[in-house]
Amino acid sequence: MYEDEGELTPEQIEGLLAAMDTGKEVVAGSKIHRIMVTASERAMRITSRMNAQFNSMSDTLAQLETLFGRPLPKGVGLFPPFTTDCGLNTHLGEGVFINSGCRFQDQGGIYIGERALIGHNCVIATLNHNMDPSRRGNVTPSPVHIGADAWLGANVTVLPGVNIGDGAVVGAGAVVTKDVPARTLVAGVPAREIRRL
Repeated sequence: MYEDEGELTPEQIEGLLAAMDTGKEVVAGSKIHRIMVTASERAMRITSRMNAQFNSMSDTLAQLETLFGRPLPKGVGLFPPFTTDCGLNTHLGEGVFINSGCRFQDQGGIYIGERALIGHNCVIATLNHNMDPSRRGNVTPSPVHIGADAWLGANVTVLPGVNIGDGAVVGAGAVVTKDVPARTLVAGVPAREIRRL
């Protein structure tokens, strides 16, 4: 793994992930919010380096391990460029493939099951801002779960708190605003069920 020159301590990372797991609103400017900003800066340093020049798949995966802070499961693949707001709360199963141009906002937790395929330019979001303009900088985390053998087509957006079932397919360009049952094809904006698979 690459050496990380980030400023986060293991205790700060543990505290950040624990705070995200509560699902409680994070107040802008609070201690945990400042740690989120530091984590974002760390992620930008690593992904900028990873995306700047492709040397080999093994090099890219080594940098991804540094970004995630843990070894990758067997068979994971990623085509850069790839960006994330944090990197420390993305969890991949074996054989996951992430195509180029994807953007993960993973503070709230992104969980992708085995052999899932994430198409070009997908966006997975796990934070919502407060609707009150006076508190708009506050954020509330909500995890996204993508099941084993699911397939997100190109340019899909998945919103916070969505669960996509095992073997489901999300058509290109869809915006997924609610849960998708297993082995179901959805498409459109917002995504709607097309048929069972």
